[in-house]
Amino acid sequence: MYTIVTGAAGFIGANIVKALNERGVTNIIAVDNLTKADKFKNLIDCEIADYLDKHDFIERIQAGHFDGEVEAIFHEGACSDTMESDGRYMMENNFRYSNILLDWCQDQDVQFLYASSAATYGAASVFREERQNEGPLNVYGYSKFLFDQIVRRRLARGPSSQIVGFRYFNVYGPRETHKGRMASVAFHHYNQFMAEGKVKLFEGSHGYKNGGQMRDFVFVGDVAKVNLFFLDHPEKSGIFNLGSGRAQSFNDVAVAAVNGCRRVRGEAVLTLAELRTQGLLEYVAFPEALKGKYQAFTQADLSRLRAAGYAAPMATVEEGVGQYIEWLHRHG
Repeated sequence: MYTIVTGAAGFIGANIVKALNERGVTNIIAVDNLTKADKFKNLIDCEIADYLDKHDFIERIQAGHFDGEVEAIFHEGACSDTMESDGRYMMENNFRYSNILLDWCQDQDVQFLYASSAATYGAASVFREERQNEGPLNVYGYSKFLFDQIVRRRLARGPSSQIVGFRYFNVYGPRETHKGRMASVAFHHYNQFMAEGKVKLFEGSHGYKNGGQMRDFVFVGDVAKVNLFFLDHPEKSGIFNLGSGRAQSFNDVAVAAVNGCRRVRGEAVLTLAELRTQGLLEYVAFPEALKGKYQAFTQADLSRLRAAGYAAPMATVEEGVGQYIEWLHRHG
């Protein structure tokens, strides 16, 4: 039996493939679109049974080539660029593709674990998996929101097999280099500090209570662990937030990144005040292009995830970014 991972050469998909490998699973079909070929590097240290282009995969699924041969699909394949303005492309790539796989998995009694997004909440102040809290600010968020509504209707009717959606918050960690400008702030902080000896942040990075921004940053290692927890529990279905459960400031990320860089150089850890005094942190104006399209505050309510039985702690920014910087240094 195969395990299929779509978006397998992407950020979260590649981490799921690696996590499956670490538990001895190698009969994996990796599905992706390698038009941007650099993503292949994410799979170099992974073991897979086969690779299929996304369009070839859809044709084969619909033609019945994999009937009776698949245990589970991790559907991570999507356009994750929140600034993408081509709504037709976004809906075809995110919404329609997901519908095809959902229908097939239900027909075949295959576990279906898919990537939703905290972008479904938009400017909400409550991040609980309920319709009244949802109002996406861009077409990316809308594509994820709309598919979640399809899933809710399926769940209400009683699915034939597991359906699990994960509303990812701000995920960071290894294997995101190919994302370029859409990579995490931790990734950009690392590269900026190594290149310029300082990190630039938007004004307001000090914290939401002071009029700035605070986000729920979740380490990709935790994301992979939650996915595999639900793989091991096919009786559990639903839509779940997947964040750290805490809101931290962009200052927290920058301090963790700079200090991580200093550690790998054998230099002393500094406080925020010391970093600012020494000019290692610098503040710039918030971009006009992001105003009104940017979630100023996010914090995952993990009540449903915990009630489903996932009890492991989530890494703090200080823990996760520290591990990530060490990984970037080793793989630089």
